[in-house]
Amino acid sequence: MVQVRWGSLSIKGNFRENNEDSFVVDPRGRFFVVADGMGGQSAGEKASALATDIIPHRLEQTIDFDKATSDEVLKRLDEAVAFANGEIMALSSLDSEYLNMGTTLAFMLVVGHKFYVGGIGDSRVYRLRGEQLEQITKDHSLTQALLDAGTITAEEAKTHRYKNVLYRYLGTKEGGTGTEAKVLDAQAGDRFMLCSDGVTDGIKNNLNLIIPLLKQDDLNAAAAAIVKAAEDGGSKDNITCVVVHCV
Repeated sequence: MVQVRWGSLSIKGNFRENNEDSFVVDPRGRFFVVADGMGGQSAGEKASALATDIIPHRLEQTIDFDKATSDEVLKRLDEAVAFANGEIMALSSLDSEYLNMGTTLAFMLVVGHKFYVGGIGDSRVYRLRGEQLEQITKDHSLTQALLDAGTITAEEAKTHRYKNVLYRYLGTKEGGTGTEAKVLDAQAGDRFMLCSDGVTDGIKNNLNLIIPLLKQDDLNAAAAAIVKAAEDGGSKDNITCVVVHCV
């Protein structure tokens, strides 16, 4: 298995009363998950907590992290996310306190010598290789759909009024229809960032700003610097960042 190191930080930020983000880092470095909950009162907090509890548990039960094939990993990933989606929808329908709750999801699994990376909603995963920072996931937002269709430009997308309107997330039927995870070969020196949209909203997608922060040797300091940059940049959401370095 690929050897990885990591650092992380999650804060409620300056504009929210509670932190509806959740994240989990496997102490053995096999999986990393970030979830950004949505819904009234404590509903978003509950949805993200369910996702980061259920999905890792299912993955540990169903995946041999030393020798599972790519097809097996992708199948089990989709099953774990679909199961969590069903549990979130069920609780939402049974308890009025959690009505219409939902959560985004960003994840990375390390199995053998490969990374499995994906997301649902607008939490993202980036990879820094050398000086090149690349967004691996694609947002499931109306703005991204308009951008894909060529209706708006990339510059217009940054401030579009539908930027935070999602058409797919956990807690809806569409949330359990597959993760479309990408399979990436491991390369020593690669550095990944998993984050809620509190990071990207605050930094305004200025990738050049993220790169030097992400490259710090101390990975907890790197995560903290990115979170602070987003907070200083005016992020109005909870802010969560997980940094993973491939040794």
